[in-house]
Parts: sequence; structure tokens; C-alpha cells
Amino acid sequence: MEVVQEYMQGLYDSGLYPDHYICHQKRGNLVEIEEEATGVRREVLTFCTNDVLGLVQSKAVKQAAIDAILQYGTSNSSCPTLSGRIDLHRQLEREISAFKHLPHTHLFLNAWMAMQALIDGFCHFAAPVRGFHNDRETLIMTDVLNHGCIVSAVVNAGTRSGRVFSHSAKVRVKPYRHCDVGDLARKLRRYAKPGDRIMLVSDAVFSMDGDITPLPEMLDVLENYPGSVIVMDEAHASGALGATGGGIYEHFGIRPQEVQRRGMVPIIMTTFSKFAASAGAAISSHTKELTDLLDVCPTSIGTISLPPPTTAAALEAIRQVRQNPELVQTLQANTRYLRSRFIEHEFEAIGETNVIPVILPEEINPKLFSSQLIEEYGLWVSPIWFIAKPRMRVVANALHTKEDMDRLVAAMVATRNALYRPKTMVAT
Repeated sequence: MEVVQEYMQGLYDSGLYPDHYICHQKRGNLVEIEEEATGVRREVLTFCTNDVLGLVQSKAVKQAAIDAILQYGTSNSSCPTLSGRIDLHRQLEREISAFKHLPHTHLFLNAWMAMQALIDGFCHFAAPVRGFHNDRETLIMTDVLNHGCIVSAVVNAGTRSGRVFSHSAKVRVKPYRHCDVGDLARKLRRYAKPGDRIMLVSDAVFSMDGDITPLPEMLDVLENYPGSVIVMDEAHASGALGATGGGIYEHFGIRPQEVQRRGMVPIIMTTFSKFAASAGAAISSHTKELTDLLDVCPTSIGTISLPPPTTAAALEAIRQVRQNPELVQTLQANTRYLRSRFIEHEFEAIGETNVIPVILPEEINPKLFSSQLIEEYGLWVSPIWFIAKPRMRVVANALHTKEDMDRLVAAMVATRNALYRPKTMVAT
């Protein structure tokens, strides 16, 4: 433990360790938080929640969770293969399949487990089957800025549990430059071999940059490799992109069935912690055999199924989204408004979605910027200081008013003026 203690002391001293806040109460976007280090409490207006459609405190969603507890209790206490599923699981899978236009869906506790199961299952299958042998290698193409759940799954794709038990064929992982379709095409020409099973994995919306993966151009490239699998992680796309919040396919006016007709295999991961007021994840496909394979992967067998209240909350939230597309339209209008206000005041707001990273001058410490917003203006925005370009990660949601957004921009202008003196001003 001495090495751990030494490392952590260096992390504390460097200022890299995050500040901790305890939430005591939430009313819409108003949150009562306690600064854990000092015990100071204050009410703040949040711009860092991923509750993008404001459904976490919906009466219908909360009641659905309560009703599920009364009927099933708080947990299923086992995995489906040992003690079965509850009917809410089946209903949620059907709702997601209808929402994503892919007929077969399998649930997981979180995105990390879903992605791990998908990579393990696709690359190595679940367990040895007498008479079955696979000698086709897998080539995985991954965007360099993919979310950690993807990175964790693919970097270990050649050594995870499936390979240990089944001695299946080799897996090769090749990154391509962020959203660079030309680089993707070059890498495929260089690394794809005849007979390879090809899988491309990408965020649909990138959580730290707020930009959208160029799906149509990717499909044009992958069409040259028949049978290729394209996996979209729609964590930040569901409920945010497309006229009804259907995600990246709706955003670009494409149906998954069109991808199938072009000789490729679309797979979508949906998560419930952003638009669906809950927790958990799902993998959807047009192939029943794939979702059945996920059901017998170690990641599924080795843990409990999605708890009843969590399942019920996600189910009701998705129904609310599908019945009320105006929620999505409000979110998108708020996104356009807030982005325009940042640009008007000469902030570098990158991306194009409701995740709005504001790049700060290198002289400004994002943690200090965030602290000042909280202490001076009662505004809570996530500081991101541990990647190449420090930033404030602003997240617009459907509950924000224009007054809220104007208040944020005014406070960020004042904070920037207080903390930053351009070099030209210093020189004069």
C-alpha cells in the first residue's frame, strides 16, 4: 500500500484529484450540494447532469419504479439463466427494439458490461461446442477517442475470458484517427486480410468533444468489406439526436435495415443513464443468435440482471420519450441557443450536440473556474482538466430556460474576465 499512498499524495499535490460534492436534494435543475472537504452547503443550478430530457424526477417514471418494488422487490438477486427474468425485462427489451428498429435486444447492468460481453461473444463465443471450430481472425477498428467502456473491452479483446477458455482465433485491434474516415479506409486497406471478421466500434456522440461520428461515410467504406459489423454506442445520442430522439441513424435519415441490405451488420448499444432516467444498457441486433450468445457469455452469467425499479424506470422513460417528441425538440432548441450564446461571447464551444465542451485558455485552471462559478454564481459545471485541452463540459438539457442559459453565459464571461488576462494586455 505504500506505493498507492505515495502515488495518491502526488495526485493530491498536483491538483489532479477531483473535488467531491454530496447531493442532498434535487428539484429539476436545482441541486443542494455539500462540499465534502468543508461541509459548506449551497443550492446550485446544474449544467453537468446527463438527465438530458429531465425525466429523472418525472412523476410517471418515479411511480413506475415504486410499483416495480412493490411487485418484485428491490433486486432479482441472480442472473436470468439461474432464476429467470421478470416480465419488465421483456417489456423493456421490446420497447428498445421498437425505438431502435432492431428486433432483438439484451439487457445489461451497465455499458461497460454490455461492451465487454459483445466483444467477448463476437470474438471468442461463449464456450467450446463439440464439432465447432473458428479459425477466422477478428479485426476491430476503433476511434481513438472512444469512451472508456469501448477502450477497456477492445484493448483486452485478445486475452479476455472467451479466449482463455476456447482458444479461439486471433483478434487484432487497430485505432483510427478521430472521426477520420480517410484514415479508417487507409487502415482497412492496410490491415484487413481475406476472411477477416471485421468490426468497427465507435461512439455515436463523443462524450468529451460533443461531436457526431460520420456514420454515412463510414458505411460507404465498410460496404467494401461485406459482412462487416458496425457498432454504435448511443449513450449520448439516444434522446438527443434525430427528430424523435431515435439516435444517430435517425439523425442521418438511415434505417438499420438499409445497412443490412447493403451487406453490413448494424449493432446498437443503448444506455439508460442519460435520456432514460435510470441505469443499465442494452445491445440490439437484427440477429436473435447474437443476443442469445450474449445471454450465455460470462459477463451475463456472472452477475445479477437489471433490478426491477431500474428496469421499470427505464421502460417508462423510453415510453415518455416516444410519446412526447417535443421533449427532444426542446433539448435541441436549448442546444442551439446555448451554443449561439457562447459563440456570441467568443467562447470556443466545440462539437455540435447538447454536450458543449468549452475550451479554456491554457492559463486558466478548469477546477478554479468551476469553483468560482459555484461559489460566486451558484452554477455547477463540470471541469475537465486531465486531457489535452482543458475545458468546461457544459451539458444542456430540456429543463433549462433561456434565463438559466443567459445566467450561465454571463457568469462564465465574468469568471473568464476575472481569471484571464490575454498576453496582449500583459504586454501593454
